[in-house]
Amino acid sequence: MHEMSIAQNIVEIVEDALRDEVDPDVERVVVKIGRLVAVVPDSLDFCFTAITQGTPLANSQLVIEEIPFQVRCKGCDKTSQVESFVFRCPECGNVKLETITGHELFVSHIEVH
Repeated sequence: MHEMSIAQNIVEIVEDALRDEVDPDVERVVVKIGRLVAVVPDSLDFCFTAITQGTPLANSQLVIEEIPFQVRCKGCDKTSQVESFVFRCPECGNVKLETITGHELFVSHIEVH
């Protein structure tokens, strides 16, 4: 389960960002995850909750925002959101596509009280 290592990396990023803060009270950690990253949100949330017990992040909420899978067709130059794993342009049917979004994984922001 790679969700545990992702959760550990998220905690490290938050701790590094707040290193100079005195007793920070973290309310929310917002992460953005591309649809193609293949993260199970419930598993990531479970792992985050488990590894933050007894730490300054123990009462924080992990908010996961999904970034859609978008492509640009090299044939008709249209940008489209792809809902399935059928890699064809929904406009013209071309299979020559460039991925625009969907591979991202990053901490978007940290809310501290």
